[in-house]
Amino acid sequence: MMSRLDHLKRFYGLLAELEHRLRGTRRLSDCSGRAAWPRRGVYFFTEPGEVRTDSGEGARVVRVGTHALKPGAKSTLWNRLRQHKGSAKSGAGNHRGSIFRRVVGAALIERDSLSCPTWDDFGSHAPPEVRKSERPTEQDVSTVIGAMPFLWLPADDEPGPASLRGFIERNSIALLSNYGKQPLDPPSLTWLGRHCNREKVRSSGLWNSNHVDEDYDPEFLEALKRVVAAMEKPS
Repeated sequence: MMSRLDHLKRFYGLLAELEHRLRGTRRLSDCSGRAAWPRRGVYFFTEPGEVRTDSGEGARVVRVGTHALKPGAKSTLWNRLRQHKGSAKSGAGNHRGSIFRRVVGAALIERDSLSCPTWDDFGSHAPPEVRKSERPTEQDVSTVIGAMPFLWLPADDEPGPASLRGFIERNSIALLSNYGKQPLDPPSLTWLGRHCNREKVRSSGLWNSNHVDEDYDPEFLEALKRVVAAMEKPS
């Protein structure tokens, strides 16, 4: 029977093949909607300074995500990545539309003693004067996320509870997460996420909260393998 460590090694082997087929990672700071993004997909972020220590060598994944999981959802992969990136013009963004931005910002506020008392207030909307006061922190978040290398997996199935993208996303997170488990590939002592006010982020070692406390289905690795294998090989 394969162990979680065995599954992690296989997972990272498949990501290495994905990186080969994409001809390398990208950084959001260098990306725009003009690129040939697939309509839908799953993304995997790594982070400078965060490396694997148990499953092999190389960067460890710190965030997994997808989009358009509800029936009838229309958002595209780039729409979602753009929300995480923020505005190219102002360098700011809207953390109320991106949980990724929200948790990174919370960690920056704590680590750097930033003055941003409204960060977790106002639900999904905030008045213009609040958004203006938060702009420096939003800009800091854009800098941090914009520097994170990422890969994306094209998976253009229809939105819904049986989505292949959702299956790969939630099981990737559950496999990677150290929440309530013997840590494998733990975050570095200086990882920014250790300062986050979300206990699931701190304990999982991921910029994720959903699915970090779940068990994973090893069959998702076969699904991931099939999608990667169906991609065009670089010439």
